[in-house]
Amino acid sequence: MRVTFLGTGTSQGVPVIACHCPVCQSSDKKDNRLRSSILLEYNGHTVVVDTGPDFRYQMLRQRVDRLDAVLMTHSHKDHVAGLDDVRAYNYQQQQSIPIYANKATHDALRKEFYYAFSEHRYPGVPQLELEEIHAAEAFELYGELILPIEVMHFKMPVLGFRIGDFAYITDAKTISDLSFELLAGVKVLVLNALQKEPHISHLTLEEALEVAKRIAPEKTYLTHISHRFGKHEDIQKELPDGVYVAFDNMVIELD
Repeated sequence: MRVTFLGTGTSQGVPVIACHCPVCQSSDKKDNRLRSSILLEYNGHTVVVDTGPDFRYQMLRQRVDRLDAVLMTHSHKDHVAGLDDVRAYNYQQQQSIPIYANKATHDALRKEFYYAFSEHRYPGVPQLELEEIHAAEAFELYGELILPIEVMHFKMPVLGFRIGDFAYITDAKTISDLSFELLAGVKVLVLNALQKEPHISHLTLEEALEVAKRIAPEKTYLTHISHRFGKHEDIQKELPDGVYVAFDNMVIELD
């Protein structure tokens, strides 16, 4: 399986006006972070986890010419706002796109993209198939078992996903003992680490390192990185062996 980081950033802490901080002024491309999302390529299929506001540009940047399915972690705008742009793949592939998510996320999508689900649909609207999934209940997708794993984003349940020895978790603040059990044996972990300062709904760097230590993967990649976190090069110097700062366009090849 090939994993590409479409984005490793977050809307949290990003100024709406021009900023002159070290991150925004950095010439290092690794400091240019779009909203968090990954692209999974396996068994001849292409699956995206989350379609944030940058989805269209991310897919163009990677020249992704086919999309088979979308996995949704939760319904916050920085993870779903770009869903409308799957319509290009509907047109090219002449088929609808399945959206795998929990009921709460599907309910939010029906409201946000009401025109895609109305009785009388305008020609060209996104064609979406809502496929409901449940935490701790694995399902097969293109020959691989995908296990949704629930984490808490303050008081909001969010789904992470495990595929074999790989797991992707974003927007977590707390993880239950059951979910830790479901993550046992993971070799490659992608985990959110918003910033160093305490936050009500996201793991800090220190908390993320504690989670990684408990799961004990061979490699951990940090994502959903805030503008406040600092420059890629500076963060990486502080991390223990086996922990890396992910960056946009980074590729991981898994056995």
